[in-house]
Amino acid sequence: MHYVKTIVVLLLSIGQILSPIWASVFRGEDSFFENWSPEQTYTTDYAVEMKKDPNRDFVILNLTDIQLEKWEAQDEYGRLVESTVNRLVEQVKPDLITLTGDNGYSTSGYLHLVKLIDGFGIPWAPIMGNHDGSCCVSEFWCAYKFHEAKNCVFRFGPKGMGYGNYVINVTENGRLIHTMVLLDTHGSSDEPEYFYDEQLAWFSWVLEGTAAQTGKAVESSAFFHIPLPEFKTAYEQAYDSEKNCFKEEYASTSFGVNRESVSIGAESCPMFALCQQLGTKNIICGHDHSNCSSIVYQGVRLTYALHTGPGGYYEEGMNGGTVLTVRSDGSMTVQHRFIEM
Repeated sequence: MHYVKTIVVLLLSIGQILSPIWASVFRGEDSFFENWSPEQTYTTDYAVEMKKDPNRDFVILNLTDIQLEKWEAQDEYGRLVESTVNRLVEQVKPDLITLTGDNGYSTSGYLHLVKLIDGFGIPWAPIMGNHDGSCCVSEFWCAYKFHEAKNCVFRFGPKGMGYGNYVINVTENGRLIHTMVLLDTHGSSDEPEYFYDEQLAWFSWVLEGTAAQTGKAVESSAFFHIPLPEFKTAYEQAYDSEKNCFKEEYASTSFGVNRESVSIGAESCPMFALCQQLGTKNIICGHDHSNCSSIVYQGVRLTYALHTGPGGYYEEGMNGGTVLTVRSDGSMTVQHRFIEM
């Protein structure tokens, strides 16, 4: 009987590994992407809808850079991740779980991650980081594992922009109150970091189209993996490294700390100016595991999501998740939830 169970488990594992490969061969990868052009008319049903209970805030739990390598998913590292995530979900009771990239670093790590997060029965929305696809079959393979997960709302997005550019609308009593735009910042060995021109045009199309549909600008947030150059500038301006605290003019609106240098993808990127222009108030990223600063800079809150687990590398005391709360007026508040590891 034991051998039969072992064989069944092995066959299921092989099937899980092969399912994206079969989809790629028999359907073709391009069939999973949208054909998009800026001439299309945006309608709000383009987005994934998440309904907010009018009697309470809509709560998002963000996890980032879990990044379990080959055998880590089955050893102590995997148990630490499970313990961290389980405690966060129990404490926060989120309506949505988001993952801001570098989700896994191996085939087994990805299978473990998808099983763990999908098992909560809570909608979840991942994006790709620069390590997604590393030590795996392919980045498409990773994206397909999200696509086929029961509770995952991941979408491949428009063709030619990477994997996973999509939109989530939070509504209350049928009224759109907050738009979340999730984007791929690329950064693999054969792709530039940050955004393609088409992505920036698509981002504008989404938020301008949303405003046209609703008759007013809607509160919005952007989620992506690699921090913008403004994350570096903001921290240099806001934090007094000699006194180890935020300067007086930033102290009331900023929190967290950076314990490593800000790893930007390029010296300049038009995304921040575009967010200002379109009224996006929050940018949430990952990438630098030892940073968790959250700073309001020129009207936009720039937040490093708190590193989840010991994957990749980690700083003692910097473990947990980031809680994003959407209120009935559409505004978003941010706080970190630390978990002892």
